[in-house]
Amino acid sequence: DDPDSILRCTNKVFLEELLRANRIPTPRTLILRKGQEKALLKALSFPMILKIPDGSFSRGVHKAENKDELKTICSSLFRHSDLILAQEYMYTDFDWRVGVLDRQPLFVCKYLMSAGHWQIYHHGGDEEVEAGGFETLAVACAPKKVVKTALRAANLIGDGLYGVDLKQTQAGVYVIEVNDNPSIDSDVEDLVLKEELYHRVMDSFRQRLERQRIS
Repeated sequence: DDPDSILRCTNKVFLEELLRANRIPTPRTLILRKGQEKALLKALSFPMILKIPDGSFSRGVHKAENKDELKTICSSLFRHSDLILAQEYMYTDFDWRVGVLDRQPLFVCKYLMSAGHWQIYHHGGDEEVEAGGFETLAVACAPKKVVKTALRAANLIGDGLYGVDLKQTQAGVYVIEVNDNPSIDSDVEDLVLKEELYHRVMDSFRQRLERQRIS
């Protein structure tokens, strides 16, 4: 992706403010500085999610169940970052991932939570990582509101290749984040389109290079 997209997506503080300013639904989120933990207790209830602004693949993301855990997690995260995002906890059995390319939906997947865990990826000891299952859908078979919300979020970033993570509850559809470097793995994200998915990506690259050459 282009440098602007990378900067916008990897800075979760910027992304949260961008989504909020454009009225795209997200879990209730507060930006926390050191010493503001008490004020946080008045705004969010337990459990709550705490994450650093530049984490990825579920790293730097923690769930606090009570005040003691909140204190411990904040103390650890503030050693690595001046800001923490505190977020309303929304449990779902899976997250939606909508791949977007050139402002159009490319693929849709359900990423299931890792067994016995509240995240898709469960980071154990010795760099061990357990991942949940998945289900790949044709874009036309996915809930329209999920796809529409994902497009609204991705289009705020640019016209590159993005992976939008969303949660769907009885209350609605919420954007968790927009990824600038989405996974496209064999027999996972490409399960529906197969080689056509890669043809679309390569054709997009070709068109971009052609536009640069002409300009």
